[in-house]
Amino acid sequence: MNDTLLIELRTEELPPKSLRNLSEAFANGVFSALGTHQLLDAGSQCQPYATPRRLALTITGVAARQPDRIIEKKGPAVAGALDAEGRPTPALSGFMRAAGVTFAELSRVSDGKGEYFVARREQKGQPLTALLAELVAQALKKLPIAKLMRWGASEHQFVRPVHSLILLHGATIIDGEVLGLTSDRRTIGHRFLAEGEIVIDHAAQYAERLATGKVIASFAERRATIAAQLDAAASRLGAKMPAADGLLDEVTSLVEWPAVYVGEFEADYLQVPQECLILTMQQNQKYFPLLDGAGKLLNKFLIVSNMPLDRPENIVNGNERVVRPRLADARFFFDQDRKHGFAARVDRLGSVVYHHKLGTLGDRAQRLARLARRIAERLHADGELAESAGRLAKVDLLTDMVGEFPELQGIMGRYYLLHEGGQPVVADAIEQHYRPRFAGDALPEGNIASAAALADKLDALVGFFGIGQVPTGDKDPFGLRRAALGVLRILMETPLPLDLGELITEATDALTGQGLTLMSVDEPLLTFMLDRLRGLLKDAGHGADIVEAVLAQRPTRIDRIPAKLAAVREFLALPEAASLAAANKRIGNILKKADGNTPAPDPTLLVEDAEKALFQRVVLIAPLLEAHLANEDYADALAVLASLRAEVDRFFAEVMVNSEQPLLRGNRLGLLQVLSGQMNAVADIARLTL
Repeated sequence: MNDTLLIELRTEELPPKSLRNLSEAFANGVFSALGTHQLLDAGSQCQPYATPRRLALTITGVAARQPDRIIEKKGPAVAGALDAEGRPTPALSGFMRAAGVTFAELSRVSDGKGEYFVARREQKGQPLTALLAELVAQALKKLPIAKLMRWGASEHQFVRPVHSLILLHGATIIDGEVLGLTSDRRTIGHRFLAEGEIVIDHAAQYAERLATGKVIASFAERRATIAAQLDAAASRLGAKMPAADGLLDEVTSLVEWPAVYVGEFEADYLQVPQECLILTMQQNQKYFPLLDGAGKLLNKFLIVSNMPLDRPENIVNGNERVVRPRLADARFFFDQDRKHGFAARVDRLGSVVYHHKLGTLGDRAQRLARLARRIAERLHADGELAESAGRLAKVDLLTDMVGEFPELQGIMGRYYLLHEGGQPVVADAIEQHYRPRFAGDALPEGNIASAAALADKLDALVGFFGIGQVPTGDKDPFGLRRAALGVLRILMETPLPLDLGELITEATDALTGQGLTLMSVDEPLLTFMLDRLRGLLKDAGHGADIVEAVLAQRPTRIDRIPAKLAAVREFLALPEAASLAAANKRIGNILKKADGNTPAPDPTLLVEDAEKALFQRVVLIAPLLEAHLANEDYADALAVLASLRAEVDRFFAEVMVNSEQPLLRGNRLGLLQVLSGQMNAVADIARLTL
């Protein structure tokens, strides 16, 4: 009989930042294992549950027993399995013993290549009761747990001590032991609001029964409840909240029966930069700050409590008392940092090691200043301002505020420089040079900030590649993948008319100019970055063949990539596309087999009418094609190439490229070489799927 299965592991408080992942991994692991053991029906659904003190799941349509099945095992070929008298050879005898069958029970099967013996026997399905505990134990062992712990005198290990276990199929307890606990049907509700134990009569009643004990068992439902309460409270105050999905997940992992209250702090603290106050409230206290319509911080915040009360004054007052020392610390750090000055800290960068093979932060500041200036000048921006931004970009790493809250690096540099009367454009560049910090993050605004951001990322990429610290597998301790994506997005999306190869050379010169010894990085780093670009473009929805066609040329003008992608998409819609792509592939194969360099085509060596016609068209379109490429009109350039179809088709139909006469053969190869250059000027169209 199929019925709903309930599994609950009741624990001490689980790590809030990993609760959601643990829950989903546990549910997926058990569901997959039951499917593998043929214990699920076609419509089975898995519902994970997770609260601070439990991991649980229900699965519908779970069978009480596996179906009986026929196990088939392939044996040796008939030709070598019988001796001259038709008796089993030792090989066949060994197979029969291993399979547990007699010779009479063997079957002969042909697969078209030969005949072989097969042993078939019926395997009785095992009951769920015999399998479940081990399947649960195996699923728990596979959970993504960074550090295990033991408790009491037991040798069992889990992320937190475990207190009870439920294995319930419908209304029936499945006897079994997991982590030293035997299964039952009892659990507990809210630590303070529930009255006594909760008995689960039927697996399908789990969420309903826990709700009577003031526990919202579903993580997703509890999260939605908290979000709705937060939105309602903010709306009543005419306020809004900064985006904080991570905090919402964490708070959902800390409460079982949520209630939202409003707290308040003294308005004097608003003199501190609001980013500092927001971070200390979110990170240290798990509060939700509130902003007014203009995005300015209010002296109110929202508290998510685990105790809905008619009179929550004690909860609110307690949280208000706790947050004040945190805000006072932020104000103290801000005041102290301003007393010691900002620009005056530049010399102290020389006493902090950046990397033992790449010098100090002071050395890095000099490189960033030089590189930012060079980049800004290429953009016809103020080189002195960019140089100043590069030199000061890392100074706030030495401040007390950033020491306490590393997430504020760059942000505090802006505030401190403005406090000392620094140039606003330089202050903005200091804040924005870390952008983009993550996928989808905003890009630096303006050429000065872009120059500083590019300098920061390129120095890291070239430096660490140059000392052999290349990302491998999942390991990327210096964030070079993120840096590469940042460079690519800035160049492509801003866009900036800069050559990536030249930027890598500039960054290399800045490093070697300080006497540092680096390996050659130009080709490996460009390959690394184009690989990142390939993934970025595919994730954006561009067809894999179009991306490969454009990147086959190893482009270094990243700002031109979007236009080339769009042009290739237009080209694909042309009726000539398939024929030209096939021809281009054929030309490439011919040229690969050619020995040595091909000469420029000589009109006097053109014999066949077809090759004369193709030569004339190639010469005719050359200036037009060059003009379109110079103007970055890539769609028009490909349209011009499409006009070659008739001559190209005729050439291959009527002309023997590999003529026995060396002069004719070389001349025709030279013509194809020119044609190949024209056809691949925008993208390698041979890579297109048509």
